[in-house]
Amino acid sequence: MATPSVPKLAVEIHPLGDRVVVLPLEAEQVTASGIVIPDTAKGEKPQEGIIIALGKGGIGKEGDDPSKHLKVGDKVLFGKYAGDEVKLKTKDGKDVEVKILHLDAVLGIVK
Repeated sequence: MATPSVPKLAVEIHPLGDRVVVLPLEAEQVTASGIVIPDTAKGEKPQEGIIIALGKGGIGKEGDDPSKHLKVGDKVLFGKYAGDEVKLKTKDGKDVEVKILHLDAVLGIVK
């Protein structure tokens, strides 16, 4: 399974503490007749994403270092309503929405 390409952001983001920045993946469903139903039409929030930045640990809760468990590029699962959504710009001027999660909101790595 190939990892989807991650857009180049116009800014660098360095999450604090045990936070990670995740680019949610758009889930698409295809009907039996071949019609693609995008995630936005279903009303469901994506629960899978790609790690694009990791904090260095410390601050609040357990303060664990996310790099002990994850690396940039990992495909992860997270809670449906976990974290905070932030809109950022890509280098080509498009808006992209990312989620900033505490490490404990990451449910697992998809292999």
